[in-house]
Amino acid sequence: MKTLTKEKNEQNQTNKVKSSSFYQKQYQDDFVDKWDDLINWEGRTEGEGDFFIRELAKRKATKVLDAATGTGYHSIRLLKAGFSVHSADGKMNMLSKAFNNAQKHGIMLRTIHADWRSLTENVHEKYDAIICLGNSFTHLFDENDRRKTLAEFYAVLKSNGVLILDQRNYDLMLDEGYTNKHKYYYVGDNVEATPEAIDKDLVRFRYKFPDDSVHHLNMFPLRKEYTSKLMKEVGFQNVKTYGDFQETYKKNDPDFFIHVAEK
Repeated sequence: MKTLTKEKNEQNQTNKVKSSSFYQKQYQDDFVDKWDDLINWEGRTEGEGDFFIRELAKRKATKVLDAATGTGYHSIRLLKAGFSVHSADGKMNMLSKAFNNAQKHGIMLRTIHADWRSLTENVHEKYDAIICLGNSFTHLFDENDRRKTLAEFYAVLKSNGVLILDQRNYDLMLDEGYTNKHKYYYVGDNVEATPEAIDKDLVRFRYKFPDDSVHHLNMFPLRKEYTSKLMKEVGFQNVKTYGDFQETYKKNDPDFFIHVAEK
C-alpha cells in the first residue's frame, strides 16, 4: 500500500510540473513514433492550405529556420516549395524522425539540435524567416525563458526578417472551457487529444492512441494579447495575429492563433 501511495504521489507531482525543460521527458520515443498519427499530414495540409508559404513568399523570404521542426512536416513542405530550410528541435528523437520522414520524400534535411534559449550558441547564420509552429512556444513556463527565446530568434533574423509563431486559443480555454473543431492542426481521426487539467499557469493535455497508449504534455496557457505584447517588447514590429489562418475572426472562434511579427 505504501508503495502504491508513493507512486501515486510521484505521479501527481509529475502532473503538476511547470518547467520549460519538462518536454524533454514527455517526448519519449514511443510518443514521437506516434506523433504523425496525431498530426495527419494530409489533413493538416487541407486545413492550413498554403498560408505559411504565402506569408513567406510575399516577404521574399528564401532562407528559413524551422525552430520547432518536430517530425518535419513544415520543413518538408517548405523545401518542396523551393525554400532553403534548416530544421531545429530540442529533441534528438524528433530530429531523427524528421530526417527519416524527409528521406521518404526524397529530401535531405539539414538538422540542428538546439535549445531556443541558447540558440545562437548552435546557430551562426542569419535567416529571412523563422517559424515556430505546433503550439511549441507554450512549452516555456518561465517568462524569462520566453523573453530569452524571442531575443534569440530576433538575433538570428536578418534585418526585415519575420517570425511566425503559433499557439492554441488559450483565452477561450481559460475563460469558457475547451472546444476543438478538429480541422486545422491535430486532425488524426483515431487520436483523442483533450486537456485533463486547465489552470491559469498549466494546461495538461492527454493523448490517447488507437493502441490504447496514453501520453501527456504540459503547456503554459499563453493569452493571445500577452504573446503579441511580449514580441513587441523584445523588439518585433507590426505584429499581426491570424485566427485559424483568417485575417478577421471572432475572439472565441479560432482553435489556434498565428502571430506574424516583423523585425
